[in-house]
Amino acid sequence: MTHTAMHTAVGWHVELEFEEDDQHTRAAALVRLPDGSEVRAQGHASRHRVDPNQPRVGEEIAGARALNEIAMQLLTKAHHEIDDASGRTSHPIHA
Repeated sequence: MTHTAMHTAVGWHVELEFEEDDQHTRAAALVRLPDGSEVRAQGHASRHRVDPNQPRVGEEIAGARALNEIAMQLLTKAHHEIDDASGRTSHPIHA
């Protein structure tokens, strides 16, 4: 059996920041890619007035929504880069 050595060639820098009050949480996500480009997105969560005040839950929901939007943007970016390099329309990329 042949073993292929794997090595880490790049890293991505990811930031998440939150703003919140008693009822709303906003998340701002940023991914900085090795070529210096950045992808940004926002997520939002709202607490129903009868739900207990759990800021961490709001952060998790808003953060997940922001990161999901980042993921969709990265898939679209990759799709366009494949098409630009090949000169044709590639198959859709799914998460």
